Amino acid sequence: MQTIDELIGEGLVFRGMSPEALELLCGCGSNVRFTDGERLLREGEEANVFYVIRHGRVSLEAFDSARGAVSIETIGEGEVLGWSWLFPPYRWHLDARAIGLVRATRFDAACLREKCEQDPTFGYDLMSRFAQVLIERLESTQLRLLDVYGNGR
Repeated sequence: MQTIDELIGEGLVFRGMSPEALELLCGCGSNVRFTDGERLLREGEEANVFYVIRHGRVSLEAFDSARGAVSIETIGEGEVLGWSWLFPPYRWHLDARAIGLVRATRFDAACLREKCEQDPTFGYDLMSRFAQVLIERLESTQLRLLDVYGNGR
């Protein structure tokens, strides 16, 4: 059986992180699972965790009063779910729902924020990795918007 740091160290976001940084990160982690349709995050609630998806898929959803929950993106294995824990007021901006069985590693945000303050090198490394996730998600959103609105009609 693999340890949390072995599982996380294999993922895209944390690949190449030093063993010491992985140890700091994984000291705040625990393995969890979600069943089909179970909510991982709810818009407006406190963002006190983030997840690395190890198995399965998660739908990121926004609520529309006319249509209900609308899936805006699906993330899968090796991807990070959640960055609102990094920025006050630490509230989720979307809902997230499991599509089928999902296995993930959950990280405690307060634990990580404290470790980032105590070790600025670790904090910078972690923030740089999350900034890359944000950039990739924004680029993906831009492409989807161009697909929807790009033809000028």
